[in-house]
Amino acid sequence: MLGAIAGDVIGSVYEFDNIKTTEFPLFRADSTFTDDTVLTIAVADVIMNGGDYVRVFKDYFERYPGRSYGGMFQDWASSAETAPYNSFGNGSAMRVSPVGFAFDTLDEVLVEAKRTAEVTHNHPEGIKGAQAVAAAIFLARTGKGKEEIKQYIEEWSGYSLSEPLDDIGKNYTYDVTCQGSVPQSIIAFLESNDFEDAVRKAVSLGGDSDTVACITGGIAQAFYGGVPDHIAEQVIVRLDDGLRSVVTEFMNRYCR
Repeated sequence: MLGAIAGDVIGSVYEFDNIKTTEFPLFRADSTFTDDTVLTIAVADVIMNGGDYVRVFKDYFERYPGRSYGGMFQDWASSAETAPYNSFGNGSAMRVSPVGFAFDTLDEVLVEAKRTAEVTHNHPEGIKGAQAVAAAIFLARTGKGKEEIKQYIEEWSGYSLSEPLDDIGKNYTYDVTCQGSVPQSIIAFLESNDFEDAVRKAVSLGGDSDTVACITGGIAQAFYGGVPDHIAEQVIVRLDDGLRSVVTEFMNRYCR
């Protein structure tokens, strides 16, 4: 999950100021965590400590306001409403990475990924996006190669993962749907050489940069065996004590 958070922080400054190159400073003074990080950590909290995703998501929203939440999520989280709102936005995919690390079988991962998604994103595409990301992380951390991961995700989800990243980047624009950002995020991972390269490739696509890099970063952490120290240190220092404690506990428990 730290890889997902790293992607979010690194991509945060480019979300509304896209950069179509892999050559950029990984961190700036204004690099910060957004809603991707807050809700990823909320998922980790539920996995470790139990609780209801609706209640915990709303609690984290209240504790960390103003973190670029999607409009539909913000309306839901700030209201008394508890029913989902049929979204197929990439919010379900950006927060799911802890699931891929914490469960022992692919079936368990798919079930829990659905649970994390459907409390808000109960549209089939919203659920599928979350499940595809969690499955990719599980497969990556259990030793599957990139071709196996690609084949499974394509066959299971129907996503096409064969378009070269360079071709995608030429015309890629801001797209916050699962179907318009999850496949692209996975392709950025598939074409990468290491963790940093994966995140740089994700950011260079443009579009919803922090979320694309968040999704890519979670998969890359699982596949490459962690987050490089020089990146992890810059990420951890940008979290407050509450978020940092959850991340540290989760990493110690599931990502050793």
